[in-house]
This record gives sequence, structure tokens and C-alpha cells, in this order.
Amino acid sequence: MSSPTVFHIAGWSTCGFYKKAAGVLTSLSVLFPSRLRVVNHMYSSRDEYRAWLLGSSDGLGFRDEFGVAKASKQTSSPFSWIEAGDKPGGTFIGGCDDTLEWCKTFVSPSTVTAKPKATMIPDGHAAGHGYDYDLVVIGGGSGGLAASKEAARFGAKTAVLDYVKPSPAGTTWGLGGTCVNVGCIPKKLMHNAALIGTILTEDTAPFGFTVPEQQSGHNWVEMRQSVQNHIRGLNFNYRVNLREKDVTYKNALGKFVDAHTLEVTDKKGKVSTITSSRFVIATGGRPTPINCEGGDLAISSDDLFSLEESPGKTLCVGASYIALECAGFLAGLGLDTTVAVRSILLRGFDREIADKIGAHMEDHGVKFRKGVTPSKLEKEADGRIKVTFADGTSDVYDTVFGAIGRSADTSKLGCDAVGVKTNPKNGKVICEFEQTSVPNIYAIGDVMEGCPELTPVAIQAGKMLARRLFDGSDEPMDYTNVATTVFTPLEYGTVGLSEEDAKSKFSGCKLEVYHTNFVPLEWSLSEHRQKHPAFAKVIVSKEDDKVLGMHYLGPHAGEVTQGFGVSMRKGDLTFKDLSETVGIHPTTAETFTDMSITKSSGESADSKGC
Repeated sequence: MSSPTVFHIAGWSTCGFYKKAAGVLTSLSVLFPSRLRVVNHMYSSRDEYRAWLLGSSDGLGFRDEFGVAKASKQTSSPFSWIEAGDKPGGTFIGGCDDTLEWCKTFVSPSTVTAKPKATMIPDGHAAGHGYDYDLVVIGGGSGGLAASKEAARFGAKTAVLDYVKPSPAGTTWGLGGTCVNVGCIPKKLMHNAALIGTILTEDTAPFGFTVPEQQSGHNWVEMRQSVQNHIRGLNFNYRVNLREKDVTYKNALGKFVDAHTLEVTDKKGKVSTITSSRFVIATGGRPTPINCEGGDLAISSDDLFSLEESPGKTLCVGASYIALECAGFLAGLGLDTTVAVRSILLRGFDREIADKIGAHMEDHGVKFRKGVTPSKLEKEADGRIKVTFADGTSDVYDTVFGAIGRSADTSKLGCDAVGVKTNPKNGKVICEFEQTSVPNIYAIGDVMEGCPELTPVAIQAGKMLARRLFDGSDEPMDYTNVATTVFTPLEYGTVGLSEEDAKSKFSGCKLEVYHTNFVPLEWSLSEHRQKHPAFAKVIVSKEDDKVLGMHYLGPHAGEVTQGFGVSMRKGDLTFKDLSETVGIHPTTAETFTDMSITKSSGESADSKGC
């Protein structure tokens, strides 16, 4: 039998709120003696109670032992908490209303599985620790900024260090990390530029528009300037936002000296030290360079979006989503684009979808060189780059763009010096519940081993970690059923398991796969759109009708998939739920509410009607 919950409640003897809450708790302890033990801390007067709770003139009382902002701000009676051996003070509950709400939960019949809790090693943090900061976040990307602002919201004295080491090609950028400067934001904007170009070439005539040929070309310089202006505005807003949230920003490079000290080098080379009770590593990753003779002639996603001139004829090396997204928008802008593929497209994603994406891209101007990698890059007299491939063939390009993977940006962080364990293959930090092998040092986002390399994941993980560290939460980050979108010319939205992963995890005979090809209404007048229709697929468990994966290939994939991501996160979405949901007509998303054709039936997946 498990030990009873030990519930402490403190207040002064004549306080009505204290007597009310303590009375309810005492009654419950009588009814459920094996589950609840109540410890009363009754003070004879309000002044005696407040002296215990608030402390003397130094401001440190019992409430400060919990290390959470809500507890440190509590001044009224009662003050309640639950004993927890791994937490200083225990787990803070609150005042009268919070205590009564806890009592309701205690006696309510459980209808859902208990939520998992993050079991973390005590890191020694306590009020009056004597360090410069409560928290220092190393890395000013999306995750680091989110964690720092959330910690500051709970009263933690917080600083963010952000320093962009130039790419091998010399490119640097401002505050905000990969996503804002050299990732999601410029990628989506340039993807949108390519979509506009496709509309101009394929859709204008059937919808009654005439575009003079001389007005339909693309100006890379104009687009690049607009994109960079937008990014600079975001950089400025981030700095202002940190100041408004009372977070100290340091444009400096940090390196661990010990578990509580960083050596900090600013952009002028000045070296100093700062100390903190806790650290969060949020340095993200950088592109892995092409490893062949002359590989330094290639650029990466760190450089592509800020090129002063059009990249011209481009070779994209790699078959990841970054490679295909960039190849897609370059071809959509009218550039001669080739992708060198070592093995398969979009490893880790649904194979059927990946093949459809490849076929669509090939029909829309992207050339694929399959089964090859560059073995040598040479600069020609005219500045172009001759690429010799592993099969002995060669070609000449204006730009070679490498997107073969990313490695964690930890090599100069001093992790070894303090005992923070990393994966030797990719430099990623090994964690449990975002806590590293050194208890007061944490990690979030792309730098963490096993974490999906997605900006919203880093943001959510950063916020939830800050709540655990400074607001008494024990809720872990859930890395399952995270929705995402690949912004190839034919966009791909997905949440849950791929068909291959579902078959691997479950017996194939226990699955049903619903699928359909369909033409979105906005494509229906354009003959060019008909060859590669949109596609939707739902993977279902036959045992309980539970939806295991949803896949969508078509326009506005991110907008379509986001809503279903909420349902999938709840963990109990069934195919019956989808079928009984009234769709919004005419939309592409409603396809998921009207699917009936299964792969096992052998029927054609082509949709009929509107």
C-alpha cells in the first residue's frame, strides 16, 4: 500500500478562511485515513503567522523555501503545501480556494489516466543562492527566448546570451535564432513567392486574367530585400520584448567554467564571467558541411536567404525537408535546380507521400540525380562551380547548396569541462525531462538528443521547463503527436505515425488505411493542376478505431493540419469522430470527414463529385 499524502496547512486561529479549509481537510483525513494525513500549523495571531510566513526584514520566510513565484507572493491565510521529499519545502498548493479545489479533485472519481509527471533530480536551487542570476539561457533562438521570458514571468532574475558565429561563408544575423533569421520565416516567405509564380503561370488564364510576359519574371534582389527588412524588424522586436519582460540580453558567447559559472566573451573580445543558479542550453544546431574535396565552396541554409544576387543554376545536395523545400522554391522562381539524392527523399516521413512529392517536383522543373553524392567541387575561371559526382559524371553550377543534416552547436560550450554528457556523433545534449547529467544545467530544442527539430517544440519545451523550475509545475513536455508541415511546392502536413511506422509498431492486420486523391476546388479550373491531385490518408487501429496518423498533401497544409493536431494530442481521436464531424464546404480539410475508401478494399482512391 502506498503512503498517504501528507498535507500541511498553516494559518492563524481566528482566520475564517483557514478554519474553513482546515475543517474540510480534517474531515477528509477521517474518511480516508490511508490516503490523507493532515498537519495543522495554527498560529495564535495574524502577526505571528505573517512573521513565520514572510520572515524578518531580510524578506526570507517559509514561503521562500519553495522556489516558486506563486508561493513567494502568498501573504494571506491559509498557506498550504504537500510534502515532497525531492522538493525544498514541498509542493505548494495555495490559499483557501486552491486547497478546496484540491479537495474536490481528491474525492472525485478518476475518469482519465493520471497525467505523467516529470521526475527531476533536485538541482540545489534555493532563495538567497548568491549567484548573479536565477537562470541564464545560452542561446537566443525561439526556445531560449520563450524559456527566459516565462521564467522572468515567475519572478526569476534571468539573462539570455546570444552570439551568432559566422557561417563558413561569413554570414551572420541578429537575435532570434535559426527559425527567424535563416529558417522557417525566410523559407516560408520565399516558398510563398514561388506559389505566387505558379499562380501567375498556371492559374491566371482559366480565371480570366492576362499577365503580360514581361511582367511575370522574378526579381531576386527585390524579394531578398523585402524578406531581410522583415527579419530585421523581428530582430528589433525581440530585443524590445526582452527588455519589457525584464530579461537581461547579452550579445556574447558563453563557455562553462564550472556548473554555476560562464566565461563570457562579447563581440569586441572582452572576457568576463557571470554566475547563475541554473542554466538552460538552447544553442540549437548548424548545418553539417559537405564532406568532400572543395566542400567549402558550397553554401548552406545559413547563407541562401541573404544572397545579394540570385543563386542562378543551383545544385541542392541532400534529400531532407530543408533540401526539398529550398529546391522547390528555387525552381518555382524559375531557376535551373537539381537535387542530388544519396538514397531516399524525406527519410522518416511517410514513404507514399514522399514519392508523390518527388514526382510532383520533377514534373514542375526540379531535376533529380539519384544515388549520387558530390566527390569534388572546383571553382572555374568564371566563378562557377564544377561538381564531380561519385558516379564519375559532372556538371557546372552557379551555386552549390548543402542540406545534408544538422549538428548541435555545442563544440565550444565547454560541456566536457562540467560533465554535461553529449552524443559524440552529433554533439546533442543527453537529457531526461530536459535535465542534463549536471542537475542545474538543462537543455531544450534542437540541441537536445531525441527532440524533434521544430521551432514550436522548442518554444513549448522552454515554457514548460520554466514552469517546472520556477512555478512548481511537474508537467513534462509531450513530444508525441506533434503536427508539422513540409513546405514543398505541394505542401505536406502530418501528425502521428507514418504508414510504415504504424505497421512496425502494430501488426499489419490490425490496421486500416483510408485514402483519397482529390482536386481542391481552387485547382479545378486549371488543367496544369490535374496531373498531381491533392491526397489525404488516415491510419486507423482496427481494434479500437483510434486514429494513429493523419497525412495531407495539398494547398495550405499547415492550416489544415494544425486543427487536427489538437485532436491527435488528446490521444483519443477515432475514425468515427472524424466521420461524424460536419465538414466546412467547400474546403480541402473536409476531406477528412468524408473518407470511405480503404487500401484493403482495392478500390481506386480517386475522389468523385465535389
